[in-house]
Amino acid sequence: MGKGGMSVGDHSKDEQQENMAAWLLGVNTLKIQPFQLPSLGPYDVRVRMKAVGICGSDVHYLKTLQCAHFVVKEPMVIGHECAGIVEEVGDAVKNLVPGDRVALEPGISCWRCSFCKDGQYNLCPDMKFFATPPIHGSLANQVVHPADLCFKLPDNVSLEEGAMCEPLSVGVHACRRANIGPETNVLVMGAGPIGLVTMLAARAFGAPRIIIVDVDDYRLSVAKDLGADGIVKVSTNIQDIADEVVLIQKAMGGSGVDVTFDCAGFNKTMSTALSATKSGGKVCLVGMGHNEMTVPLTPAAAREVDVVGVFRYKNTWPLCIEFLRSGKIDVKPLITHRFGFSQKEVEDAFETSARGGTAIKVMFNL
Repeated sequence: MGKGGMSVGDHSKDEQQENMAAWLLGVNTLKIQPFQLPSLGPYDVRVRMKAVGICGSDVHYLKTLQCAHFVVKEPMVIGHECAGIVEEVGDAVKNLVPGDRVALEPGISCWRCSFCKDGQYNLCPDMKFFATPPIHGSLANQVVHPADLCFKLPDNVSLEEGAMCEPLSVGVHACRRANIGPETNVLVMGAGPIGLVTMLAARAFGAPRIIIVDVDDYRLSVAKDLGADGIVKVSTNIQDIADEVVLIQKAMGGSGVDVTFDCAGFNKTMSTALSATKSGGKVCLVGMGHNEMTVPLTPAAAREVDVVGVFRYKNTWPLCIEFLRSGKIDVKPLITHRFGFSQKEVEDAFETSARGGTAIKVMFNL
């Protein structure tokens, strides 16, 4: 505990002892158990969590103890999309005071490696990221986090919207990587949470026409309600790509696809993306459905279609918060299910998220 750190009341010792968190203990096994917080450093804040969303990666860890090349080898606190209220600040913290409502950026980079020094801190090899093993996450009553990764929320932005800054950041970073602007016609593969926030971000960046494709009617209807200019239902059959590309081009109104965001990351979606994007365009791979893919790169390369990778985000929270504050982006319709923080509700929430169906973003209100 930072000496002289400001706090709300004098209960911090007791509160720390009773801090509870949702621990991933094994496949399909989550348990609410005590979570001992680290002591408060001079540049840290202690935050009482209020809103935590469930991400696809959280569900992967629950079902398989693995996501991409990250493997859970020991019990881990889950959750990384989060916002809360500052309870205590370290001695050296100047930008926050107890009572501030904040959205948390979940990754702590080393600030010493060449990537960090070059401003590409999302590529830091020593990144400590909430709920990416072996680092504990934020589905807890309280967490300790660096103050510079806690962003104050304006009065008209709710804590739930603050938690949504994390998935929205993926869409914002993807749009920056692909240089989206008022002359970029966009295709989005996949109408899951990340596809939908990427669509919203592309619109906020000025994209005039956005088409979204998916296999699911319900998700396509949500995309349409959120402002997609066109929707195309596709199959999972790789044989259908040529016909589907025709449908996509028709939906695009003959103007061609400048940038495609593959927010699913499967052989089929990436192959479609490469075929549907116009010569000289860009394909941005956002989703990680398959660890490895076999896709028709040569014909795309012969048309000078650039393939751009996206990993998490960097320096996105201020812009996300501004998009929410100004009303340029509304993430509220994406939050479809809400749960409290009891053992049964944690289990039910993850089951709801894993089932998919009408669940887009499942949110805990702590």
